[in-house]
Amino acid sequence: MTIRRFDHTGFVVEDLAAAVAFFVELGMELEGETKVEGEWVNQLVGLDDVRADLAFLRAPDGHGRIELSTFRSPLPTAPAPNAPVNVPGIPRLTFVIDSVDDTLARLRAHGAELVGEVARYEDYCRYCYVRGPAGVIIGLVEELG
Repeated sequence: MTIRRFDHTGFVVEDLAAAVAFFVELGMELEGETKVEGEWVNQLVGLDDVRADLAFLRAPDGHGRIELSTFRSPLPTAPAPNAPVNVPGIPRLTFVIDSVDDTLARLRAHGAELVGEVARYEDYCRYCYVRGPAGVIIGLVEELG
């Protein structure tokens, strides 16, 4: 076996506090925050003079984590564009939630935008994509029945 477990997904964001608030509103739990810098970080990400702030959040069931990072140095050259869902390399995280309508309303207060429409797939689920911090796309699935 090559993979022992899936550990986490990471995203670079411009406003770390706003991104943390968005994912906490979704129901994730803040595990902790830290600052990183030094040669090991430079080696890891292939940049010089890296200084970054990180936050780690975990899913309520303990099976998934998100790492959010903001680079203080070197400064990013340009923010990522709000690419459509079908662009190769655009990550999507999907969460099973209690209510699409309730969650969508709460996330809109944190700047979330609906990508398309809330769709119903037969009698199985209601599903939508939401664009969140730094253009991250998340799926919200409400299981039916």
